[in-house]
Amino acid sequence: MKRHLVWLRNDLRLRDNSALHAAAERDGSVIALYLISPAQWLEHDDAPCKIDFWLRNLQELRAGLDKLNIPLLIRTVEHWSGAAKTIAKLCSQLEIKTVHVNEEYGVNEARRDADVEQALEEVGVRFRSHLDQLFFTPGTILTKGGTYFQVYSQFRKVCYERLNLGVPALLPAPRRQEKTDVDSDPLPIKVKGFETPPDTLREEWPAGEEAAHERIELFVDEILKTYQDTRDLPARDGTSRLSPYLAAGVLSPRQCLHAALANNHGEFETGNSGAVSWINELLWREFYKHILVGFPRVSRHRAFREDTERLKWRRSQKDLEAWQQGRTGFPIIDAAMRQLLATGWMHNRLRMVVAMFLTKNLLIDWREGERWFMRHLIDGDLAANNGGWQWSASTGTDAAPYFRIFNPVSQSERFDPEGRFIRRWVPELAGLQGKAMHDPSRLGLFGVERYPQPMCDLSATRERALEAFKSLAATNSVSL
Repeated sequence: MKRHLVWLRNDLRLRDNSALHAAAERDGSVIALYLISPAQWLEHDDAPCKIDFWLRNLQELRAGLDKLNIPLLIRTVEHWSGAAKTIAKLCSQLEIKTVHVNEEYGVNEARRDADVEQALEEVGVRFRSHLDQLFFTPGTILTKGGTYFQVYSQFRKVCYERLNLGVPALLPAPRRQEKTDVDSDPLPIKVKGFETPPDTLREEWPAGEEAAHERIELFVDEILKTYQDTRDLPARDGTSRLSPYLAAGVLSPRQCLHAALANNHGEFETGNSGAVSWINELLWREFYKHILVGFPRVSRHRAFREDTERLKWRRSQKDLEAWQQGRTGFPIIDAAMRQLLATGWMHNRLRMVVAMFLTKNLLIDWREGERWFMRHLIDGDLAANNGGWQWSASTGTDAAPYFRIFNPVSQSERFDPEGRFIRRWVPELAGLQGKAMHDPSRLGLFGVERYPQPMCDLSATRERALEAFKSLAATNSVSL
């Protein structure tokens, strides 16, 4: 009997799984594989809560696969450099005919998959990759000149044109197959080097497809219609909070798109402004993954705008640690950073606010912030995280103009006017009222309940950032 191996990565679901569906549609039986790669994950700065989330979702997926008689094998490969040998050996042992995978992006992922494909070819096993975590294959959405888009709005326009020609269909879960003579392996409940997060964080992010679909149904039914108006208010439950499920592949972007379109009578650009806005966010996610392929340097910790590599960033471990721990003296910054540490997640508006504060007011290299986020985010995703940080630092694609620098006090007053979000995460300020909540220093309230003084002067540091970028522009002009 023919056997097909599905190598699972960031696609931990049964429904609408391109590789799993393709394998199940062929003659023969299906076996699933997952690689535990602790050293590689550490090199990628994957957060302990993210690894725990993967493991919990694997447990849920295993239960679903068991019902379909699809065994799940687990192998430990410290670095991806060992993946080719391990998978080729397994295929020889089990007489596998074809290995199916869903495409992943980034230079390390591309190198790993190329090595595996070559090793499998040498032992007579076919390697088939499938489009899964994107709507469009990178390299198919290009400018008229045949290059990758560097501006989101232009990329989005072409995506809309393609989607209007036909929305990618959803794929069903595999049918139950006959039992095989291969037994599933036991699943680890933790991985060395990654501590188990507290129960409160686990409760915040339940695992499994059912939990993910309950969340998307709640969002579409009760929040999507006001998403455009509430998405920037951190004290409101106004976002989807689906990013961890998308990052782990527990949900597919196609499932999200179909849910939004069903709520908006099939419209992309008109109708419910909340649905349109959310679809745009899905396309931002798509855009940044295309950038990974079109401009591989961003996977190597390099700036997208190469000229900004000459920016003179400050080195201050003291300032960096104050930002990391939520002890800057600016309530909205501190509340956001503490939310990250406690929940593994941060509201998207605040991701931009804290990123601009670090890169503009503190003039600290965006890579320090990108790394800190990855080490703590349960939804850590190279493309989205890198793209967001470089946008805020004005070093990336479609970058915010360098002179646009969010003022954290103004952002706080605008998006958390009653201070509800701040009170939750900075309880030492809970007794303050009115504008004092947003800027205690303005009323001379230094050291309120051990709350620190502001670590910098916003006006002076803004001017310092402007000068740094102006000097860079002048240097570039001379070099030309």
